[in-house]
Amino acid sequence: MNKIKIGIVGVGNCASSLIQGIHYYRYRDPAQANGLMHATINGYGPADIEVVSAWDIDQRKVGLDVAEAIFAKPNCTTVFCDDIPATGTRVRMGKILDGFSEHMRDYPEQRTFLPADAPQPSKEDVINALKDSGTEILLNYLPVGSEQATRFYAQCALEAGVAFVNNIPVFIASDPEWAERFAEKNIPLIGDDIKAQLGATITHRTLTDLFAKRGVRLERTYQLNTGGNTDFLNMLNRARLASKKTSKTESVQAVTAQRLEDENIHVGPSDYVPWQNDNKLCFIRMEGKLFGDVPMNLELRLSVEDSPNSAGVAIDSIRCAKVALDRGLGGVIHAPSSFFCKHPPRQYTDDEAYRLLEAFIRGNEAGLHEVSDTGGRERQQAAATA
Repeated sequence: MNKIKIGIVGVGNCASSLIQGIHYYRYRDPAQANGLMHATINGYGPADIEVVSAWDIDQRKVGLDVAEAIFAKPNCTTVFCDDIPATGTRVRMGKILDGFSEHMRDYPEQRTFLPADAPQPSKEDVINALKDSGTEILLNYLPVGSEQATRFYAQCALEAGVAFVNNIPVFIASDPEWAERFAEKNIPLIGDDIKAQLGATITHRTLTDLFAKRGVRLERTYQLNTGGNTDFLNMLNRARLASKKTSKTESVQAVTAQRLEDENIHVGPSDYVPWQNDNKLCFIRMEGKLFGDVPMNLELRLSVEDSPNSAGVAIDSIRCAKVALDRGLGGVIHAPSSFFCKHPPRQYTDDEAYRLLEAFIRGNEAGLHEVSDTGGRERQQAAATA
């Protein structure tokens, strides 16, 4: 089959894990490959993905071949595949805008080193690069809080006719105006804010859904996360966290039996611990009432390597975007968005989103309208927060 040609904005830890994964599974029998949610999607395997364009703003990466740049500082994720041949794709200087937080300068090892004299690209520069490279799908891996920069690249994708996968909590797919723009041009859009394969939010959602299904009244809950990568360092700037907190909180609220009052739910990053590197620690507490209003509580500690935890999901998102392109679909691709993302335009339980995704992969575009009445609580929650 043809290669799936992708572009990447932000060559950080997540991009490193994604590209390592593409090569890690290249010579493995997909049917026997651990860690993949789908060995193939409509005939496409992970090895069919090819990086043909990339942008970053760190001088330690700009100008390098992507295969080299993914191992450059300040990247610190686990290296599980280091035998990656040169791609022939060099990292271009990106548009800075708000993709850089000034407090990062205070951390010598983890800071972003901005090129001193490198000219920033214009919108036309990025559009031409996307077209000239044959990019079909553009992935957004910018830091949390990069509102202006995300919109810049989304607009570039729109004008270049390139599908857009928004992996961060800046609202593009879940913004009706942006969704309409992609629909008008019949360009696929998947987003917003990627869920990890088995991370803090998906675990919190699953437990919250379990409480609801078992008749346990959830009264209050928190989720606290610590990590030592540049994502957590970036999030020390609380002014950049508004959309991140909204995305993670609404992802949990969407599966509660009854929406919790704001003071009874806290979901969000907690602190930056440098020595954790790309390891993420999650602490969840849930308090509720059982039969007879007897109180109970649950506490959970989850430790995961943050970036590989999202890479398999990204590989599936890319392949679903390619399927949408093959089928001539445009606008928000709802089934993948609902299953792969924390803040999609339509919230469903993960069981329902999974059924919708499988229906989409089989070619049942009408699957979105075939959700049972058990999904009423998710749709009501989504409507209440729209």
